[in-house]
Amino acid sequence: MPRTAVPPAPISPVTRVADSDRRRTSASVILRSVLEHGPVARSTIARLTGLSPASVTDHCARLTGLGLIREAAAPRRSNGVGRPHVPVDLDDSRFVVGGVHVAVPYTTVSLLDLRGRVVARRELKHRDRLEPSQLLARAADGLGALLRETPGCRALGVGVAVGGWVDRDSGTVVEHPLLGWRDVPVRETVGAHTGLPVQVDGHARALVNAERLFGQARGDLSVLHLFVGNMVDAAFATNDEVHHGPRSQAGAIAHLPLAGGTESCACGRVGCLQVELSERTLCRRARQAGVIDGVNPMHVVAAAQAGDPVAARLLRERARLVGRAAGLLLDVLNPERVVVTEVGVLFREDCLAALRDEVGAGRSAAVSPSSFPDSVLAVAGGAVALDVLYRDPLAWSWPRPSDAPPESS
Repeated sequence: MPRTAVPPAPISPVTRVADSDRRRTSASVILRSVLEHGPVARSTIARLTGLSPASVTDHCARLTGLGLIREAAAPRRSNGVGRPHVPVDLDDSRFVVGGVHVAVPYTTVSLLDLRGRVVARRELKHRDRLEPSQLLARAADGLGALLRETPGCRALGVGVAVGGWVDRDSGTVVEHPLLGWRDVPVRETVGAHTGLPVQVDGHARALVNAERLFGQARGDLSVLHLFVGNMVDAAFATNDEVHHGPRSQAGAIAHLPLAGGTESCACGRVGCLQVELSERTLCRRARQAGVIDGVNPMHVVAAAQAGDPVAARLLRERARLVGRAAGLLLDVLNPERVVVTEVGVLFREDCLAALRDEVGAGRSAAVSPSSFPDSVLAVAGGAVALDVLYRDPLAWSWPRPSDAPPESS
C-alpha cells in the first residue's frame, strides 16, 4: 500500500511574528554586545549572549551588510593555535544620527556617531517668540548645515528631545508650559524638513537611555535620571526598559512638593519641585544677590569658579534641594543608580558633596552626575534615535534600499 504524503502544516501568522521578533531581539543583543565589548570574537558574543554560533554568524553578516559593524583589522589567535578569531567591532565611520534638543532659551543641534560621541554641534538661540513650526524648521536647517560641514557623514535619522510632556508614540509634544507648546507634531514637522526618520522623546528619558548605552549606567538593572534645568523631570528604567506610562506621561514630577520650599508656583501651591529647582529661580536669586545680571546659569557657575562665595553658596543650596528631591525618588523607586543632570553637580565637587550629603550616607554612593557633562544636551537628542536603532537595527528605515538588504522571511 503506497504511503500517502502528509502535507506540511501551514505556518501560522503568530509563528511568523514570533520568529521576526526573535530575529530582531537577537540582532539588538548582538549589536549591543559589540558596542560594549568590541572588538570581540563571534564565539565570545555567542558565549556572552547565549545565542548559537550559527545565529551569531548570521546576524553579524546582516549587521555588517547594514554598515553597523565590521571585522577588526587584525585577527586574534586563541592560545596561538588553530584558526584565528577575527573579531568584529562597531563601524563608527559611516553613519551619524542627528540630534535636536529644544530647551527654553535655545535649541541644540548635533551629530552623533554610533558610539554616542558628539561629532558636531551648534546652539541656536531662540529669537523673540518663534512659533513651534518655525523653531523646528530652523533646527532642521541647522542639522543640514552641520551635515554639509562634516564631510563623509551620512545621517541615518534624527532624534528630538524636549522637556515637558512628550508622547513618544505619536511624536508629539503634548504640553511644554515654559515654551507655550501644546499638541505640537514634532515628528511630522522635522521629518518633512529633513526627509529622514524622526524619533521624539522627553529629554530625561533620552538621557537615561544614553547612560544605559554609552555611560556609567551600562549594565545596571535599574536607573533613575533626574534632569534639573528650566524644566525638572525624571525617567526610570528597569530591566532595560524605560517606563513611559499612558501617552508617555511618566516622569512628570514638576509639582511634587519639596520639603522646605518657599517659592510660589503658578499652580497655586508653594514649594513645587520645578519652581524651587528651576534655573530661572537660581538665576533670579543670583541677580538679586548681584552675582550676575542675566539668565544664564553657567554664569553663576563661572562666578563660583572665580571665587565668588555667594555664587558658590547659591549653587550648594540648590544642590541640597536637588538631593532632597533625589532622596524622595529613591524612597519611592529604589533604583540601583541615580544619575543627576544639574549644572552645579556637573561642574563642582562641593555641589556633588552637598547633594550626596542630603541623600544620606547609606545611599550616596548610588548617586552620580551625568556621564556627559560637556555635551549633555547635544547627546540627548541623538540618544533618542540611537536607542531606537540599538533596540531594532533590522527595522530601521535606511537611507537607500541598497544600504539595507531585505530581511529574509
